[in-house]
Amino acid sequence: MIKKILVSQPKPSSEKSPYYDIATKFGVELVFRPFIKVEGLTAKDFRAQKVNILDYTAIVFTSRHAIDNFFTLAKELRVAIPEDMKYFCVTETISLYIQKYVQYRKRKVFFGTTGKIDDLLPTMVKHKTEKYLVPMSDVHNDSIARLLDSKKLQHHECVMYRTVSNDFTPEEVKTFDYDMLIFFSPSGIESLTKNFPNFQQGDIAIATFGPTTAKAAKDAGLRLDIEAPSEKYPSMTGALQHYLLEQQG
Repeated sequence: MIKKILVSQPKPSSEKSPYYDIATKFGVELVFRPFIKVEGLTAKDFRAQKVNILDYTAIVFTSRHAIDNFFTLAKELRVAIPEDMKYFCVTETISLYIQKYVQYRKRKVFFGTTGKIDDLLPTMVKHKTEKYLVPMSDVHNDSIARLLDSKKLQHHECVMYRTVSNDFTPEEVKTFDYDMLIFFSPSGIESLTKNFPNFQQGDIAIATFGPTTAKAAKDAGLRLDIEAPSEKYPSMTGALQHYLLEQQG
C-alpha cells in the first residue's frame, strides 16, 4: 500500500498544485526532496571555454537557472551587459524572470509559448543578423544547436551551470522509508545510486518522467511501476492518480 511518496522536485510554489489534491484524495504523504541541484560554473571554469559574452548580441534562455547563472557570471567577470542586448526565452514566465536582474522595459525581450525552442525559432529567424549565445547545463544534447543550424543562425552554446547530486545527510539516509520514489531526470537516478549504493527496491514503487529517465532507471536495474508521459496520461500527476486508484482496487 502506498502511504509515503518522495517526489524528487522542489516543493510546488502554488497551493493549487495537483500533488496536494492527490495527497488529500488518497491520504498519502508527499515529501518534496530534489535529488539533484544546480551549481553555477566558477568564472575560472567559464573562462576556460574561451567565450566572450560581449561578442554576442542576443542571449537564448531556456530556464531560470540559465538566467541566474548568466547574470551571476557576467557580474563575476565584470562584464557590463549592453543596454541593447536582446533576450529570447522559451516561455513568458522565464522572460519575466529577467526583471530580477535588468529593467525589463528597456530591454528587447522575446518569448515563445510552448517552452520548446522550436516555438521560438520563427522569432529568432526574424532577427537573423543577431549573434546568439545559448547558456546551458553540462547535461545537454545537440538538439538546440542543430535547430539553429537548420535556420542558418549564428550561434554558440556554452556551459554556465552544472547538475550535481544533492547529497542526503546521514540522518536522511537513516529515515529513508518511502513506498514510492518519483524521478524526473537521469541525474536523479544517478543521485539515488550514489547516495544509496546498496539500494534494494523490494516493494518500493518507482515512477519516472520522460524516456531518458525511464532508460536510466532500467539501466540501473530498477523496476518501473509508472512511466509518464503516456498518450492517456501526459502528466506525472495524472499517471500517479491512475496508479493509486488501481492500487485501491
